Amino acid sequence: GPASLIGDGYVVSNAFSDNQTITILVEGYGDYQYSMYVDGPWQNSNVFTNVSVGYHNIYVRDVTNGNDACDPITISDVSTIDYPKYFTPNGDGYNDYWNIIGLANFPSSRIYIFDKYGKLLKQLAPGSNPEEGQGWDGTFNGHPLPSDDYWFTVTFPDGDTVREFKAHFAMKR
Repeated sequence: GPASLIGDGYVVSNAFSDNQTITILVEGYGDYQYSMYVDGPWQNSNVFTNVSVGYHNIYVRDVTNGNDACDPITISDVSTIDYPKYFTPNGDGYNDYWNIIGLANFPSSRIYIFDKYGKLLKQLAPGSNPEEGQGWDGTFNGHPLPSDDYWFTVTFPDGDTVREFKAHFAMKR
C-alpha cells in the first residue's frame, strides 16, 4: 500500500560534516524504493550518504506487484546544514552575506556571531525571521568591521534534542 511518513519523514545525521546522511522514515505494507530525483535512479535502501549541502526533495515509491507506475510520494525541502568558511562583503553581489546553509526550515535555530574576544556582534534566527534570511553583512551597529576571523555558535533542533555547533569563518574585505 501507499507509504506513510513517520514524523517529518526523515532524519539528517552528521550535520556540518562532509558525510551528511539522510534516513527516510516511512511505514506501510509495501516494498519501497527511494530516490533524490523524480526520474531515479532508485535504490532499495532508505539511507542516502554523502549528501551535498542544501535543500533536497526525496521520492518514495511502492514497487510491490509492479506498482512502480504509481506516483511517488515526495518529501520536500529536506535540508542538510553547513556554513561558508569565508565571505566578502564588498557589495559585488557575491558572498556579501554570511549565513548557515540549510537552517530556514528550523524556526527555533539561532546563530550567534562573535569577534575574536568573545563580543556578541549579531544574533540571527534564519528560520523564523525572513528579514535575517540573507545573513550577516559584516557590520556592528551599522559600521563595517575589519577583515578578520569571526566565531559563531549555532543551536538547532535534531530530533528531540537541541544541538550546538561552534566554529569560525573569515571575513575578507
